[in-house]
Amino acid sequence: MQTLDLRDTQHSRAELSRLAPRAHIDVSTASVAAAELIADVRARGVDALLDQAQRFDGVRPAQIRVHSAEIADAISHLDPVVRGALEEAIDRVSKATQAQVPERTVTQLATGAEIIQRWQPITRVGFYVPGGKAVYPSSVVMSVVPAHVAGVGSVAIASPPQKDFGGAVHPTILGAAGLLGVEEVYAIGGAGAIGALAYGVPELTLDPVDLITGPGNVYVAAAKRLVRGDVGIDSEAGPTEILIIADETADARLVAADLVSQAEHDEQAAAVLVTTSQPLAVAVAAELDKLAASTHSAARVTAALTGPQSAIVLVNDVVAAAAFSNAYGPEHLEIQTEEPGRVLDLIESAGAIFLGAYSPVSLGDYLAGSNHVLPTGGQSRFASGLGAYTFLRPQQVVRYDKSALAAVEKQVVALSHAEDLPAHGDAVEARFRV
Repeated sequence: MQTLDLRDTQHSRAELSRLAPRAHIDVSTASVAAAELIADVRARGVDALLDQAQRFDGVRPAQIRVHSAEIADAISHLDPVVRGALEEAIDRVSKATQAQVPERTVTQLATGAEIIQRWQPITRVGFYVPGGKAVYPSSVVMSVVPAHVAGVGSVAIASPPQKDFGGAVHPTILGAAGLLGVEEVYAIGGAGAIGALAYGVPELTLDPVDLITGPGNVYVAAAKRLVRGDVGIDSEAGPTEILIIADETADARLVAADLVSQAEHDEQAAAVLVTTSQPLAVAVAAELDKLAASTHSAARVTAALTGPQSAIVLVNDVVAAAAFSNAYGPEHLEIQTEEPGRVLDLIESAGAIFLGAYSPVSLGDYLAGSNHVLPTGGQSRFASGLGAYTFLRPQQVVRYDKSALAAVEKQVVALSHAEDLPAHGDAVEARFRV
């Protein structure tokens, strides 16, 4: 794992951003291929989706739309312990997400003049649940729960067909969907699935959605970029990231374990330690060598840790550590320092923040109650993770009576003439002409 020594140096935010280790991913390189796949789905519908499943997933599903009986069967065959964990996750995420729904408010500007602020749920949402190197029933929970809390009335899930299950959606994903009451699930993946959700497939009675959320590979990210504007998207999710700010009080074994926990997702996953302590850096590096060799996905973890996107960064103090983290904008930020609250006060940009040795990122992946669908690639500098607010549209409702409008008539007219748009003023004056 590479080491970046920033001690005794001064860097601007822009310089820190350039120095930050990143995976070399260019979504635009997949755009041409993604556009062709989307166009094929729009032109040939089911036949295109079946051909793409055969090509990319190695299996041709017997059916694309999952029958309700299959979903019910998947629920009944869930491992009891897994089912209990999913139900607990649903409960915790539901409770935490309730706090994200704003109240309807009314602002009285004058007698008879008011603005109503209301939040309307999106009508129909499509969720993409990946199924490549790992299976993500937890992502079903993290996606569907905030939509339900927001009041979304119609949801559809797309997840790649699994060769090991005869072209069906992975049964654990189906079981999670069933526990959430989702009845519309499709065995489709990749860019073609994004196109199907965005534009619909009449043969499947798959109606177009208004918003697509969920992570995927570079082709899924490219497809989401291509359909944006016709539908909304949450973000162009990239490989997962963990950044840990730690000082000499941190336990090297736990820091290493948390870095490995995210590195096992993907060879391009980013694992970054920012520390004020060189002894801790040395100890963590030694622990990583041991853990990477012995973990379940050793080759994947080793590739992630030794890639250009992962590093141990040495800094002078926690202020410099926070500055580096803010410039990086991590998806997951852990703070394992003597005074984590002090460091938290310095943090501006992070998808989710985990304080102290007993709040690992893996807790947030499953049962913390927070959402694990988070901005990657530095997008936490301007974007947030998935929540009820993702599925809500703020609307302003204007209500003026005659006297309230009369009170601002001359000012509206004055501004309309100042902008050389006199008909705007005329529309107000027309209400007072006898």
